[in-house]
Amino acid sequence: MTSKELLYVEDALGHEQYFQTQFKEISDKIQDGELKNFSQQCAERHKEIFKQFYDLL
Repeated sequence: MTSKELLYVEDALGHEQYFQTQFKEISDKIQDGELKNFSQQCAERHKEIFKQFYDLL
């Protein structure tokens, strides 16, 4: 993997970590059960995507 490709992966990792954190924080604040569940699913999906990018390294 070139250094430029590594930078792209690191950038993607940062974005996925940010999205995961944001969805988790949102789900902690939401009262509506359906929206809370959706937000938790989004956080979990971004966690999976983060792991997939991390596994590239």
